[in-house]
Amino acid sequence: MRWPAFISACYKSVMAHPSPTRATDFRTIALLGKHLDPRVGDSMLSLATHLKARGRRILVDSAADLPFGPGTVEKIPEDRFASQADLIVAVGGDGTMLYAARLTTNAPVPLLGVNRGRLGFLADVSPQEMRDRMDDVLEGRYATERRALLSARLVRPGHADVHARALNDVVLQKWETGRMLDFETWIDDLYVNTHGGDGVIVATATGSTAYALSCGGPIIHPSLAALVLVPICPHTLSDRPIVVGGDAKVEIRLIERPDTKAQVTCDGILLGEMGPGSKLLVEPTDAHVTLLHPPGHDYYRILRSKLHWGRGAHPRDPDRDPSRSSIDLED
Repeated sequence: MRWPAFISACYKSVMAHPSPTRATDFRTIALLGKHLDPRVGDSMLSLATHLKARGRRILVDSAADLPFGPGTVEKIPEDRFASQADLIVAVGGDGTMLYAARLTTNAPVPLLGVNRGRLGFLADVSPQEMRDRMDDVLEGRYATERRALLSARLVRPGHADVHARALNDVVLQKWETGRMLDFETWIDDLYVNTHGGDGVIVATATGSTAYALSCGGPIIHPSLAALVLVPICPHTLSDRPIVVGGDAKVEIRLIERPDTKAQVTCDGILLGEMGPGSKLLVEPTDAHVTLLHPPGHDYYRILRSKLHWGRGAHPRDPDRDPSRSSIDLED
């Protein structure tokens, strides 16, 4: 029996886990973060000292002005991390993880996130546990997870096409105007809808807990091969989010109306301006970002912690629930 393509893709996404990298491969480790933030800087200093004691070569950005001990780190430009490091440790929030992901799109370097941000769905190691979790990774106790990337192409009359990749989302939104946008959506060359509103988000399962969530989109488990299209402030209440297969090709066409101005961003980074007659093409790529998770990684625990679930009339007692750790209580 042949399964529908969407179900087959989801099943493969859940079941296909790359073989764990051998612990001895992580000889060179890059530390990435906004070092001017005192909390981030303190964590980077602590990790550098700890990793140096474990005999690792440590890379930091050339601009990192922190009091590392003599001979503790090597300073190189961040854009060389992916070519020289075996592992990148991103210290910060999900924005730092997204930046690290952009550094590794052309190299299979795994990422580990230490959460020093406000939310942290991607950076799931707490500062209190980071040295122990780092030891787990160095000794081969971790799980790997591959997250799919999107390709965005902006086609504009009279301009060269502009390309970018995104881990979270590709966003079309109004710009420099108080007027709403009119645009059409097409999926796999089939017309879907004509929208009026402030824009639309095309998000991966990873990005479903980012901007898309604040616009009323669903939470999609990261193991699912799926995309979600989420309208931004739609003029019509019946204009609802729609989940499609991860291999879908999305086309967005901007319709001309007075004072129409829009821009496209990929993971918050500007791709370009978009005017009437322009098209935005979003489709999957073969590229992935590999995340490392410490032992006991639990996606639902992260959701409980960050979204404050399970704290209603009958909250669970963390002292009686061994599955909970400091990440649940740090907020």
